[in-house]
Amino acid sequence: MRDETAATAENIHGDKLYQQRARVALPILVRQARAEQSIYYEDLANELGMSNPRNLNYVLGSVGRSIMELEKKWKLPIPPIQCLVINQTEELPGEGFGWFKVGDVDWKTLNRRQKRTLVQATLQQIFAYSKWGEVLTALELKPLVSNFDEVTRRAAQYQVGGESEDHRRLKTYVQTHPEVVRVPSRHAPGVVEKRLPSADCMDVFFDCGSRWLGVEVKSARSPVDDIVRGLFQCVKYHALLKAMAALEQRDIEVDTVLVLEAGFPVPLTSLKNILGVQVVDNVRPVPGDRDESPVTG
Repeated sequence: MRDETAATAENIHGDKLYQQRARVALPILVRQARAEQSIYYEDLANELGMSNPRNLNYVLGSVGRSIMELEKKWKLPIPPIQCLVINQTEELPGEGFGWFKVGDVDWKTLNRRQKRTLVQATLQQIFAYSKWGEVLTALELKPLVSNFDEVTRRAAQYQVGGESEDHRRLKTYVQTHPEVVRVPSRHAPGVVEKRLPSADCMDVFFDCGSRWLGVEVKSARSPVDDIVRGLFQCVKYHALLKAMAALEQRDIEVDTVLVLEAGFPVPLTSLKNILGVQVVDNVRPVPGDRDESPVTG
């Protein structure tokens, strides 16, 4: 979000397209705040039915403007909830965050570490803020109501068979093509069937020194119920890797990602965002490209 966009966007009460979208976006951001999860620009755009995430500039500017006006009205600080929306490359909000939050500090002059420190502190304020429901009411908006009982019930009852050849091929492809999950090629091959202290086996694991990445893969054969399982497996693996890093007393960045051979089911978008799981879909193994023989972990 550019500075000029943040400065010129009007509040959410209006008929302009970006204002209409802002009225839909704010309840989504409140949902994410309550789940203590940030959200990527692309993921928010998908939930809003927008084809170009760049068009979120004015949408988030409108949200920020509305928060600032309400803050003045209440004479109480309200965290800048638009900070929850981050890019995938640096996992930082756009430049407009500086206009809303930093004040006298020039956001653009901060290095990445300084920005991350400032953003992390702001995220904690957003997560801890207890009046998001009152904010929505004051802005004449309603909270989102999500019901995932049926999809999670079916996922819990899903019967897992033996490993298919398609699953093995996709797993080995990711193992030897780390660029698929934004890992430098020098870290190939990853470890397949990485055993964890819980006796779980992670499909692929990359140790990048200061970063651990766990990967769960689902072939095109996997139905929606199995993909839901994959989302929750990523949540579990993330917690396990964090615990392992803590036991080793190491300052390691931990991530997990779900890799799908097919496209990600659109109806699961909000569930993915609430859980904060990264997904890379439409990954098609190329026959004969590099050595596809598995490396045991």
